[in-house]
This record gives sequence, C-alpha cells and structure tokens, in this order.
Amino acid sequence: MTRKGSDFAGVSVAITTPFKGGLVDYDLLKQQVEFQIEAGVDCLCPVGTTGESPTLSHDEHERVISVVIETVAGRAKVMPGTGSNSTHEALKLTRWAAGEGADAALVVAPYYNKPTQEGFYQHFKALAEDSSIPICVYNIPGRTGKNIEPETIARLGELSQIQLVKEATGSMDQASQTLELTNLTLLSGDDSMTLPLMSIGGAGVISVVGNIVPKDMLQLVKAAAAGDYAEAQKMHFKLFTLCREMLGLSTNPIPIKGAMKMLGRDSGELRLPMTPLCENGEKRLAQVLTEYGLL
Repeated sequence: MTRKGSDFAGVSVAITTPFKGGLVDYDLLKQQVEFQIEAGVDCLCPVGTTGESPTLSHDEHERVISVVIETVAGRAKVMPGTGSNSTHEALKLTRWAAGEGADAALVVAPYYNKPTQEGFYQHFKALAEDSSIPICVYNIPGRTGKNIEPETIARLGELSQIQLVKEATGSMDQASQTLELTNLTLLSGDDSMTLPLMSIGGAGVISVVGNIVPKDMLQLVKAAAAGDYAEAQKMHFKLFTLCREMLGLSTNPIPIKGAMKMLGRDSGELRLPMTPLCENGEKRLAQVLTEYGLL
C-alpha cells in the first residue's frame, strides 16, 4: 500500500538554529544546510524542538524558514516547524511556510493547554483545511503534556492534507495502531527508535543525531528500506550507542549543540532557559565523540 506522504520517506534532519551574541547566525545556518545537502539527506526540518523554536521571536521563526528554503533551493525537501498551542498562530506560521515554498509543515500537538481529543482534531482540521501543503502531525506527549490518541490520528488521516505522523511517544503499540488504522506515512521522532519503527512499517526518521552523522543515519534507513536488516541492525547499534550516551546527557538540543561546537560546526550557544552542559557533561560528551571516531 502506498501511503499518503510517502514522498517524505527517508531521512529528515531536525536542524539546530545557530546563535552568535544572542542573535540568529544566518551565515552559519546556511553552512549547516549545505552540510546536510552534501550528505544527501532527503529533507530538512528547521525551527522544531531542536531548532529552539520556543525561544525565537515570530520574525526570527519566519526568517529562519525563509533562509533555509532559499539555501536549499530545491535540492532537498523542507518541512519547517509551524506548530503552536494557539491555532491562530499555527495557521499564520503554516501560511508563511507555504508561501515561502516549504514542501510540508511539521505541526506539534498544542502544548501546555492540554486540549481534549476533540480539541486536537479541530486544531489540525483547521490547519488542514487552510493549508496548501501537507501537514505532519508531531505527537510528543513527553513535551506537550498529552497524547494524540491513535483513534484521533485516524480521524485526522481522513483529511487530505494530513499526510504524515512524527511518532515520538516511545510506544510501539501506539505506532502499530497508527499504522493499522491509517494510510499515513510514519516517521520516527526518536533516533534510537528508527529501526524498530521501520520494522513495522515506518518510513524513516526526523533525526537529531543527523546534525552530526547524517550519512550514518542514511545508511541505516536505506538498508532497512531495502530489507537488508543485517546492515540496518549493525548501523542501529552503532548509532544507538551514540544516541544513548550523547542525547541522554541532557535535554535536546543541549547535547547536540555541544557536540556541534566540539566538531567546529556551531558556536554551541543556546537561548535561555536552555543552558550548556556542565563540565562533567562536556568531558563525557568529548569521550563519546572520540569513541565514535568523530574527534
């Protein structure tokens, strides 16, 4: 069965937003985009959780979207984060992304205000009916405070513009139900869950670790898609060690920005309330990167 949104199968990378002196460093952002294009990733996802979107002003959020789309220049897909806990704001951001030439919109479940399941449905329905581009429903209850239940996702899947799910519940049961009940394309929202989810019908990942090792993640996903599970398992365990030891050091995107700084690809600067790794965390991160062969 060909699923809705299947054009977005493969590796998408949730790119960071680089800062310099408290301001968005657009020159470095362009360099990071080129790094991903050179690696051959399928899609870039700016201004998501990894891109520190909660700390960006509306103008910054829109400009990052525009700069990424302009820099990519059609060489890969772009699916920026346009979600909000305000439906009005999510509509505004999604319209902006579509107007700038985005290929899809990554829309996180409304956070903090904890809608009912009907509230989730009406929120995404309003976006779907307004949008000219596909929408990826981003379900991450660990951050938003509430799960979008599979039955609600199934209702949403009946809307033409709802085409993808970024699955970050950590539940294989939820992922299985979503795949059983819908014909939506499912992408892993957790790097370490990529292979398990692909084994039941997932189509790829929106990756954080891809900021530093996109080619390794591509190798895993391509092998799994081709049915070469020996190769996919080898890459899974290689990347699993990195994900567990690096991403587990602190809240995303703190560790990945620290890693990119050590690799000379980012200033490592974060915006409050995000703060850098402590001294012991940095030492452990350097050790992990060295063991992986990156330092």
